[in-house]
Amino acid sequence: MRDSQAALASALSAATFLLLLPGGLCARIIGGTEVAAHSRPYMALIRGTNDSLCAGALIADAWVLTAAHCALNRSSQVILGAHSQSKQEPEKQIMSVKKQIPFPHYKKNRHEGDLQLLKARTFDFLSVDSNVTGPPTIWPPACKLSASDTLREVWVTVLDRETCNGPKYYGHNPVIRRDMICAGDRRGGKDTCNGDSGSPLICEGTFRGVTSFGKPGKCGDPRGPGVYMLLSQKYLSWIRETTRRAA
Repeated sequence: MRDSQAALASALSAATFLLLLPGGLCARIIGGTEVAAHSRPYMALIRGTNDSLCAGALIADAWVLTAAHCALNRSSQVILGAHSQSKQEPEKQIMSVKKQIPFPHYKKNRHEGDLQLLKARTFDFLSVDSNVTGPPTIWPPACKLSASDTLREVWVTVLDRETCNGPKYYGHNPVIRRDMICAGDRRGGKDTCNGDSGSPLICEGTFRGVTSFGKPGKCGDPRGPGVYMLLSQKYLSWIRETTRRAA
């Protein structure tokens, strides 16, 4: 498993990704463009504790994958079908969270295993060919991110792990591990920011990662690229087993 994970990470080291992010009150994608309205129906907006914002992706009927550090409570909501946060839209569905299941070995201080599954109470299920093991047909053939009042996306380029752990970037504080992807732009100006946590990182139509963290106050700074959880076989197995057992 370790060899296959290393091979996947190596293959991604020269990739350019598309990041999708929902906009928010304090959220902004750096250097992105607005997507066509309702063209990414798998994108979820999550309102958590104290009206905090995160994003996620619908991966199966009523299941949303997001970041474990996104704080939720009993009043938290999952919103699907939204292009604009502020406008009333007939496509928008707002649902409460029925189950919240973080990855069992999540280590907040080291950002390890920063994933969680949310089961919403019910959706008028959107027609989304979504599967974490393969590329949904509706996803563009690329690698992306998206955030603002409307859904946006931006292209980011993966930095190799050795460079990202170097003194010009994270300096091993924290350590960028094998199951993490470091991505941004060497000239800066393309990045995730506050409210983008949990957003999907997509490469060539395949869901590859989940937005985890970056350097505080360094949104769009080339020295503080975003870090994403790589959806390795370990995490995919956990997702499959968890959604099967908790169905």
